Amino acid sequence: MLLVTMFCYLFFYTGRHNFGWAVKDIAAALHISYTTIGWISFSMLIGYSIGQLVNGNLADKLSARFMVPTGAFLSIAANVGISFSTSTIQIMVLWAMNGYFQSMAWAPGSKVISNWWSKDEHGKAFGFYTMAAGLSSVVTYLFSILLLQMHVDWRMLFRLPLIPLAFAAIIFLILIRDRPEPLTSDEFLKIPEEMNTSEDSWLTRYKTVLKNGNFLKASLSFGFESMARYGLIFWVPVHYLGKGWKDNPQYLWVTLLLPIGMAAGAISFGTLSDSFFKGNRITSIRLGMIISAILVLLVYISPASNLILGGVLMFLSGFFVYGPQANFWPLSPQMLPKNTIGTGIGFMNMSGYLFAALGEPLFGFIIDTTGSTASIFVMISLICLLSAVLISTINKSMHHCP
Repeated sequence: MLLVTMFCYLFFYTGRHNFGWAVKDIAAALHISYTTIGWISFSMLIGYSIGQLVNGNLADKLSARFMVPTGAFLSIAANVGISFSTSTIQIMVLWAMNGYFQSMAWAPGSKVISNWWSKDEHGKAFGFYTMAAGLSSVVTYLFSILLLQMHVDWRMLFRLPLIPLAFAAIIFLILIRDRPEPLTSDEFLKIPEEMNTSEDSWLTRYKTVLKNGNFLKASLSFGFESMARYGLIFWVPVHYLGKGWKDNPQYLWVTLLLPIGMAAGAISFGTLSDSFFKGNRITSIRLGMIISAILVLLVYISPASNLILGGVLMFLSGFFVYGPQANFWPLSPQMLPKNTIGTGIGFMNMSGYLFAALGEPLFGFIIDTTGSTASIFVMISLICLLSAVLISTINKSMHHCP
């Protein structure tokens, strides 16, 4: 079940992280500023954020087998729609809708993993799941770089990379099961009983999540982590595409090390938090975010011409900024009752994407104002520190929900 969920999610970002690679050509074709591009990116992230809030709650009631493929096919449709668009408004509306459709996968997939794996292995299981998301960025970057080097029109970036997502969604639909059957299986015995659901309404689930102060602090910390991550994912290609990449195509391959580092970080942090940190997710998150802040500053001060140093820093920045994310997800089953796990993960992801959305026009504005794409790295470093500070405010006694 973990592998099927991972395989499907491996291709999900082809419908979301493709945008950064089309930015330069879209801006030129439509004669718009980077601040406007930031607002288009903002629209998708807001759509995704709202979708997480809604779909996280739905994941506690509806089957992932229905939700995930539906989101995949609607996202493909929105991307193809963008590839035929001729105005900024059309692209913004479709990209916002795409954000909502893309949000139909993460919380339902998390619920499946939470159902199939016992709590003492959640770090490992969510580490693998988060690694699939990181590798999804690698797949998208790879497709996009290859297409750019073939000099295809930007519109093809919204068509060709999405073909594998259609296949993955069909495989998910055929193979996935929401929870172990039959009920007597050994795996199922490890899973806590569902709470009495007589009072289990969608509103009650939201209230349970919102009353948990520690979970709210964790969600805010996650917000800053996501803002930093998306600052890198979205603007690093813009940073490197601006360096006359057609004369130096190796610049594009340096950027590929960022999502590879992210994928490696996810699996490493997930496993480390179970073994080395003995399930202490808070400490591992704090450590990761502090190291990220230092690394991103190093990207800012290092000479852009040094490709080897740039590549190492890209890999390490990705590793430490995204790795802690694998340790945020188990906080939902750790801090919240079982019948609100999907709602909790949806709320946390909503916070993450709301912050990421607010960051996009801000980063675009900083680039337009300073005239330098490098200036965003200073901002991202500060954001990483804020995430570390917030996660440190969580009470030590919070570890398990009653």
